[in-house]
Amino acid sequence: MIGETVGVLGGDPPRTPLRSASARPPLSQDADVIWHDLECGGYGADLGLWEGLAGEAPGPILELGCGTGRVALHLARRGHEVVGLDSSAELVGALEGRAEALPVTACVGDARGFELERDFGLLLAPMQLLQLLADADERQGCLGCIVAHLSPGGLAAFAIVEEMPEAVDGAAPLPDAREVDGWVYSSLPVDAVVDDRVIRVRRLRQVVSPAGELSEERDEVVLQRLDAGMLEEEAEAVGLRPAGRRAVPPTPEHVGSTVVLLRRDG
Repeated sequence: MIGETVGVLGGDPPRTPLRSASARPPLSQDADVIWHDLECGGYGADLGLWEGLAGEAPGPILELGCGTGRVALHLARRGHEVVGLDSSAELVGALEGRAEALPVTACVGDARGFELERDFGLLLAPMQLLQLLADADERQGCLGCIVAHLSPGGLAAFAIVEEMPEAVDGAAPLPDAREVDGWVYSSLPVDAVVDDRVIRVRRLRQVVSPAGELSEERDEVVLQRLDAGMLEEEAEAVGLRPAGRRAVPPTPEHVGSTVVLLRRDG
């Protein structure tokens, strides 16, 4: 799995049904929340980096594409005030329910154009959020909003995947799986197809009902190709200057990423 890439732009990625029995999750369970938790919630390789940046930043933190709170809750439990933005009302609702008394505010909004009427000392965009945007124009819209919400001297940090590793022979990956109220959800990485413009990450999602009925579909996330130099150049055009790069190492289940740091002039 590449990472947390669902629920940022206001629509689910395209899904191609393969075979469907009568297995349908109960209405009390929100499918988007379940899949998001299953495919993204267990990732932790980047948390130490975000925690370190938060420890150096004055004032509140804004996270774009907060999902159900993987990063926001981690930082809030360590005493940081966090505002999370996500286009999915279902994911935002799940985060609000989990935050309880923690200093977390979650709101529905589009990363390409948002207005929160407050400034932040640190803005985080974990796991390829910018690469979900369709093109340079959409990235410019997002970067312009970021500048408008950063305090003078504030820092923005963006995780991107610059290159996919070469495929190697070995055992097939195991699916991510979870049981919810007797329903078993499974998500298996199928492949990642790379061309000059995009990276297509494909998964097979399966649901087994308590009665043993199976339904399945393919899920595809499309990431635009983007490297650190290109991002830094685009950011300088809106008033953000390069402030270094960090690396999130790969794990057996996840590719590594580059974190591009950009600072608003004071």
